[in-house]
Amino acid sequence: MQITRQADYAVRAILHLARNGDTRTATSTIAEEQKIPPSFLAKIISQLSIAGLLHTSRGARGGVTLAREPKDISLLEVIEAIDGPIQLNECVGEAGLCSFDDNCPLRPVWCEAQEQLVGRLKGTNFADMIATGQSSS
Repeated sequence: MQITRQADYAVRAILHLARNGDTRTATSTIAEEQKIPPSFLAKIISQLSIAGLLHTSRGARGGVTLAREPKDISLLEVIEAIDGPIQLNECVGEAGLCSFDDNCPLRPVWCEAQEQLVGRLKGTNFADMIATGQSSS
């Protein structure tokens, strides 16, 4: 399983904004510093704004800011805002989709793995990532 490039860019954009605090940042600055194609970033910013993670403003003094504090934004929220709900296998989301269903020894493994992954991503916020990144440099 691999998150999309778009989700990776979204995470890097949010992390960039989290490091900048309340400072409004031009999308062109984010694109340049995070090596994200500007046209691709515009779509990502729009999706993150619709998801309630960013505030955007246009004009000469326009830019982007986080809609919430970095400690209140989880890695899971950002990934799901772009890629939708994480699902390791279709049987994890809904029982009965697989012809093996109740007799399948794999479904419990997929369910547990997904639960652990989702829990880890949900429990990781951007304030923690910034703190971890600063202490390791």
